[in-house]
Amino acid sequence: MSDKPIIVEQYLEASRQKVWVAITQQDQMIQWFFENIESFRAELGFKTQFVVLSGDRTFTHLWKILEVEPMKKIVYDWRYSEYSGNGKVTFLLSREDDNILLTITSEGMESFPQDIPEFTRANCLGGWTYFIRRLKTYLDN
Repeated sequence: MSDKPIIVEQYLEASRQKVWVAITQQDQMIQWFFENIESFRAELGFKTQFVVLSGDRTFTHLWKILEVEPMKKIVYDWRYSEYSGNGKVTFLLSREDDNILLTITSEGMESFPQDIPEFTRANCLGGWTYFIRRLKTYLDN
């Protein structure tokens, strides 16, 4: 397994403010990201957890906010209570002409058990691609 980060990018025809709110406000995040996020605040040190079921496996997501640059970047520590490993996810907003370019970088997936299909590089890339497309659809509506 490569320790190369997974990077997905999407141009969004929305204001920086609208994109920032969509990726940092719980009531909007549940519309395109994980519908069972119980709480979320874009504040340094904020922690949250929620459960995602996949077949017969449980994934209790444990998030901690590591870095926040309002309207520009938010970084999560991303772990699971049931599995060893430590990931980090960065959402970065940059301006490209009249659009916002959202870059999501996921690091550390190689530290999770590779015998679990959800942790393979292909599944992770597919998952982030799915979420960024859902975000685009959400913002376009």
